[in-house]
Amino acid sequence: MTATKLLVTCWLGLVVLSVVTVLLGNSGSSLVLAIGVLTAALVKAWIITDGFMELRHAPLAWRNLLLAWPLLMVAGILLAKLL
Repeated sequence: MTATKLLVTCWLGLVVLSVVTVLLGNSGSSLVLAIGVLTAALVKAWIITDGFMELRHAPLAWRNLLLAWPLLMVAGILLAKLL
């Protein structure tokens, strides 16, 4: 896959996930919907990290650091929602 096709695919994935996030956010307020929105956010972070920032070829430590940050944010949000 060429770089252009990869970036367009990533962009389309981000657009779809953004629409899904808006639809889930407007559906109500429950823990299941919150988990759905946060899951979409995690997938978007992964697409940005590996696709746009092209860290899929970078050292594993850099990828792990950039992917751990959204995971920590989601964990904190879910913890706050449960408390």
